[in-house]
Amino acid sequence: MKLSQPFIDTWTPRALAVLRIVTAYLFLLHGSAKLLHLPHVAMFDALPVWSFIGFAGMLELVGGLMLIVGLFTRPVAFILSGQMAVAYFLGHASKGNALVPMLNQGEPAVMFCFVFLFLSVAGAGAWAIDASRQVAAR
Repeated sequence: MKLSQPFIDTWTPRALAVLRIVTAYLFLLHGSAKLLHLPHVAMFDALPVWSFIGFAGMLELVGGLMLIVGLFTRPVAFILSGQMAVAYFLGHASKGNALVPMLNQGEPAVMFCFVFLFLSVAGAGAWAIDASRQVAAR
């Protein structure tokens, strides 16, 4: 099936925006679970806010919100990609099977890392504050 160029030109920015919004929402849930206890995850009940994981929760919450609305998408996504790389190597790969994330429960960290890396290069797509800021700057 061959898609026409006008179709691709119209729908690529929209698909990119959906990828950004859904990924950011899923990521934001990790931060809200850690800091706001919504949704409730028992292992975060006694989490000190000023800990390594608490700081990660701050990045997840604030970065997730910024990506949902598409504000400073490229730098935020780059920072979050780095956070997920650190999370994978410190929290998952260090437990063994570094080259097989399925065995160390690191698949979400790897996936977030590379989706954020992609967004840091591709940008926000449609429906983003970044897009309206670019139009206003012209």
